[in-house]
Amino acid sequence: MKVIRDREYVNSFHFDMRNFKMEEEHGTPKTQYNVEFHLVEKNEAEQSTTIILVMHFMNVQEKFVVSGVISQQVKVTDGIVNEPSDISNEDKHALAQPLFDMVNRLTYEVTEVAFDAPGINLGEVR
Repeated sequence: MKVIRDREYVNSFHFDMRNFKMEEEHGTPKTQYNVEFHLVEKNEAEQSTTIILVMHFMNVQEKFVVSGVISQQVKVTDGIVNEPSDISNEDKHALAQPLFDMVNRLTYEVTEVAFDAPGINLGEVR
């Protein structure tokens, strides 16, 4: 799959220390990632499709939670995509990987400042 990417866009990013007292009353949050694929333009002449990827995420760690929304526009230049289901799971992971990388980068930088210590690397998130 040939792809031209725009830069990642951080719609929102939240860093919160865990509040265990509140979790006792309302339940413990769960780590979750959801990537949506929105087809916005099909160009028959160029045989290309423009897709906006939107990732909603929450990553729960021992002491903190990061959550937010990150998006990116990509242009698939080697064919028309009619439905997100036309994209293989492997290609979906490849398309979304920069969004996961951005969550990791933001988490690393924020935890480095918040804890005045080396940042926390979430590792490979998929």
